[in-house]
Amino acid sequence: MTAPVDLSYTEPPQRVMENLDGGLAHAARSAEEIVAGLPDTSARAHRDGDVEHLGAVTAAHRFVDAPGDSETVRWHFVECGARSDPTVVFLHGLPDSWWQWHYALEGLARRYHCLAVDLKGYGQSDKRSGDYRQAGVAAQLGALLDELGIGEFILITHDRGSPVGDHLVAAMGARVRGYGRGQQHLWHLHPRLHPQEQLMQSAEAPAMLREARRFVTTVYTWLTERPVAREDLIRTIEEFSHPGIATAVPRYFHSSSFRQEWVDRRTRLIRAWAAPVLLLQGAHDPLQPREFYGEPELLAMLPPGSDVHLFDTGHFWPFEAPRATVGVLTEFCDRVARR
Repeated sequence: MTAPVDLSYTEPPQRVMENLDGGLAHAARSAEEIVAGLPDTSARAHRDGDVEHLGAVTAAHRFVDAPGDSETVRWHFVECGARSDPTVVFLHGLPDSWWQWHYALEGLARRYHCLAVDLKGYGQSDKRSGDYRQAGVAAQLGALLDELGIGEFILITHDRGSPVGDHLVAAMGARVRGYGRGQQHLWHLHPRLHPQEQLMQSAEAPAMLREARRFVTTVYTWLTERPVAREDLIRTIEEFSHPGIATAVPRYFHSSSFRQEWVDRRTRLIRAWAAPVLLLQGAHDPLQPREFYGEPELLAMLPPGSDVHLFDTGHFWPFEAPRATVGVLTEFCDRVARR
C-alpha cells in the first residue's frame, strides 16, 4: 500500500513575507508613470508563412489546426532552425506569448529546430471556449506535435506554461529528451504566494486584462529585479492585445487551482517524469522563494541528471537576462540532446 503524500504547506522565508504586503499596489502606482510614456499600439496579425527576422535568424509564423475540443484547435507558433535538427518546444507564461522566447530562438536556431507556441487562449492561438484544464491543453499540445510529425523533443517552459508542461512531460514519456521547467511552484507552496489566482477568478478579470498596457506593465514592474528592454515590453503588450485573450485566459484559473496543480505534482506528476529536469528560477522573484528549489531532497525526487539554475533576476529571466538565458538553455539542450 502506497504511503499517503504529505500535503502540508511550506512557510515562506521571513524575507519573503516581509515584502508581500503592498508589493502589487506599489507596482501599480509605478507602472502608471511607465504607461504614460508608452506608445499606443495594437495587436499584430500574421498569416501562415509570414516571415520575421530575429537578428540573423529567419523565423516563420505558422498556423496549424490539430485535434482538440472534440473538433480542432488552431495553434499559432513561430518556427525556426532546420527541421532535421533536434526539436525544442517553448511554452510561455502570463502575460506573454511566443515573443518571450525570441532571444532563445535567435540563440538556439543554428543548432536546433525551434517551435515557440502561443498557448491556447493567448496571442494568435485559438481562444474559443473549450477544455482549459492543464491536462486538457497538454493533450491538445501533444496532438499538435503529432500533427507536425514531431517525435522526440526538449521542452522549455516559463510561469503558467509550466503546469501545462508538467502534464505534457508526464504523458509523453520517452519522447521528452529534457524538461527545462521555468519559474513556477513545484514541491513547496503557500497560499500567500499565488495572489494572482484570486484576481484571475474574479468577475473583474476580463476588464483588467483588456487594459493590456496597464496590466502587462504592472506585472513586469512588480515581479522583475532588472529592467526589461522597452521594445520587449511594447511587443509583449501588442501580443497580449489580441481580441479574446481577456475572456480566454481566466478560463485556465476557473478550470483548476494552484492547490490542485500542486496536489497533482506531489501525488503523481513528478514521479511520472522520465527525462532530466532543469529547474530554472529567478533568485529574486518575490512570490517564488529561491529556498524552495535548491534542496538536495527535492532534486533527488527528479529523474537522474536533474539540476537547478538560479538566475540573478526576478520572475522574467528570459527578458531580464537574455544572454544568460541563452547560455543556460544552450548548455542544457546540448547535454540532453546527446543522452
